Amino acid sequence: MNDFDAFLTTLGSPMDILAGFDRQAAQAAGVKPTTYIEWEKAHETYFGTTRSTRKQVHAVRIARETGKSLDQILFIEQQVRSLDTEEEKWKIRLALLSVRGNYETLKRRAKDIVPEVDAPAPESSVRFGKPRKGKCTFSATGDASDIAALEYALRQNLDANRPEGPQMYEAFHDLLHKDGAVPDAVPRPLVQIPLADYIKVLGGQGDDTILGLSDGTTMTGAEYLTRFHGSDLEVALFHPQHGPVNLYNTKRFANKKQRDLARATLTTCPVPDCRHAADNCEVHHIEPWARGGPTNMNNLSVLCRYHNRTNDDDPDRNNRGRIQMRDGTPTWISPRGTPVPNNTHQYGAMHLLFGK
Repeated sequence: MNDFDAFLTTLGSPMDILAGFDRQAAQAAGVKPTTYIEWEKAHETYFGTTRSTRKQVHAVRIARETGKSLDQILFIEQQVRSLDTEEEKWKIRLALLSVRGNYETLKRRAKDIVPEVDAPAPESSVRFGKPRKGKCTFSATGDASDIAALEYALRQNLDANRPEGPQMYEAFHDLLHKDGAVPDAVPRPLVQIPLADYIKVLGGQGDDTILGLSDGTTMTGAEYLTRFHGSDLEVALFHPQHGPVNLYNTKRFANKKQRDLARATLTTCPVPDCRHAADNCEVHHIEPWARGGPTNMNNLSVLCRYHNRTNDDDPDRNNRGRIQMRDGTPTWISPRGTPVPNNTHQYGAMHLLFGK
C-alpha cells in the first residue's frame, strides 16, 4: 500500500478521524480553517455532549456499517444544518447515513429525503467587486420582472455568430449612457505636496496651520502654498510623520476640507482587501466621538459603511480589529495587535509621497 492508498483508507474511516479531532493540531498542520471548522462541528455532533445520546451512538454505528466517507459525513451535516429542530435533524441525519453507495448516490437520494426549506426571498441589492486590470464585476438581485425586462432589452439584435455575453454588455453600456442616463464619474484631482525636511508643523491657528522654518521664521500653510505653488491650485500638504496638514481652497469649509484630506490620505477603506473607494466611504473618528475623540485630521479616517460599524471602537474589545493612526496613516490593526495595510489601491498621499 502506497501513501495515497493509506490516505484514502483514513478518509473511509471518518468516525475514527472525528473521534480524535484536535483543532490545534489541525491548525498546526496547515489545514484550511473552513475545513477544520467543518470537522469540529461534525466531531461535536457525533462525539460531543448531547441529549440524544442513543441517536448519537446509533448514528456512529450506521456510519461505520454503511462505510460513509468523511466527505459524505460533511455533506450530510450540511444538509441537516438548516432544519428547525434537533429532533428533525437527527431523523434526517439517520436516514441519510442509512443510504448505501458513493457520494453521488448520496446526493441524489438526499433530494428525496431532505425536506425543502421555505427560505425567504433574497433582498433586492446590488454588489460590486474589486477592479482587476481595468475591469470590474457587479451583480444585482431584484424583482423578477425587472431583471427579465433588463435581459430582454440586452438580448435584442444579438448576432448568432458571436458570443452572447460580450454583446449583452455592449447593449448594457449603451443603455447606461443613452441620453446621458448615467453620467460618467468625474474624478477630482488633488495635488499632493510633501513638506520639506526644514519645515516643522508648529500647530494650528483657526482654520490654518502654522509652519516653522529653519531660518527662524513662520508662515501659514496658505502662505506657503501661495508663495511656492501658486494660489490657483487646489493642493494639500502632507507631513511624513503627522500625515495630512491642511487643505486650502478659495472656499474654506472645515467639514468639507477634512473629508477631502481624509480621502486624499487613503483612496480606499483601510481594512485589508476592502475595495470600497474613499468617495463611497464615511469619515470615521479613530478615537470615538462618544469617548472624547476630536474632529481633527490626526483622528479621522475614511471607512466603508460596513467596517465603520464593525470597527472595535471599545478599547477593551478585540473581536474585529480597529483603525489606528500610524505615522500619519490610518492603519487597520488586527485583534492580535498586528498592523496590516490595504494593498488594494495604493494611491493614497502618504504612500505616494513617503512610501507608507
